Amino acid sequence: MKRIIFLALFTLHISVYAQVGEKRSDFAIGGNVGMLMTKMDMNPTIKQDYKYTPTFGFSARYICEKYFTAICGVSMEINFANLGWKEVIEDGSGNTYSRSLTYIQVPVMMQMGWGREQRGCKFLFEAGPMLGYNLGSTESYGGGVWDVSKRPNHVVEQYGLKVDNKVDYGITAGIGMELSTPLGHFLLNARYNYGLGDVFDNSKKGNFSRSAHQTITAKLTYLFDIVKTK
Repeated sequence: MKRIIFLALFTLHISVYAQVGEKRSDFAIGGNVGMLMTKMDMNPTIKQDYKYTPTFGFSARYICEKYFTAICGVSMEINFANLGWKEVIEDGSGNTYSRSLTYIQVPVMMQMGWGREQRGCKFLFEAGPMLGYNLGSTESYGGGVWDVSKRPNHVVEQYGLKVDNKVDYGITAGIGMELSTPLGHFLLNARYNYGLGDVFDNSKKGNFSRSAHQTITAKLTYLFDIVKTK
């Protein structure tokens, strides 16, 4: 956890203070909406399908320099996300199960872009740490009479298991495209978030040694300039 906080501060420091190219001080804010494909990396393993859920939130970006052809800065978001997993049950019982874990997530990412700085398109790469806090958890059971006796791998401890660790953290990275216009900046990107924190107790007394989020995100963001230096 301390490493994630250090990485976030280091990303911000490098982006703001390490100018060696043409200096910029461009600040923009806006919002984002998107779709999540989420699973859980669990040990012992549970067979799953991706769970599809919407996400939305607030976005901010600070551009600090243009280094050769790369436009460099840092972006931050405050997002509402519904994570979790959808279980695949293949024991003939007809049972269905899904778990929803609601989070506020704050990714802080170094962002680099190549292309048109104004009135045009550029390619984006972004990466950095992400912190999250669990707001709640709900379970959905279905398929008639609930019967766990036929589960082929005998992993049933997840049913009704409470969230032990409210704070979540991980690393996120992605690529995208940005269209800059007189009306603002329109960004379309795809990201992968690799969870480092475990949702459930991972000690010897716990049921799972690994229970971390693995998420693919497709997102549309709109930003409008507050400060513009070029």
